[in-house]
Amino acid sequence: MEDTLTITLTPELKAILDNLTHTEGISPETLVQNAIADYLFIRQFRALRSQLMQKTKADYTDEDIFEMVS
Repeated sequence: MEDTLTITLTPELKAILDNLTHTEGISPETLVQNAIADYLFIRQFRALRSQLMQKTKADYTDEDIFEMVS
């Protein structure tokens, strides 16, 4: 089941969105879905990294954590 989310964009942000989607040949919906998916992945990645850092005394880099979860 798909849900609909309505957002308000400033004219400047809308112009950038329109330009980018036209240039990349994708729909605004696709761009926004990809942006949200990327944001959520990064948030989950950072949360996992934080949890691992609390469990160890070693300092892992983002690359180390990415290797572990990939």
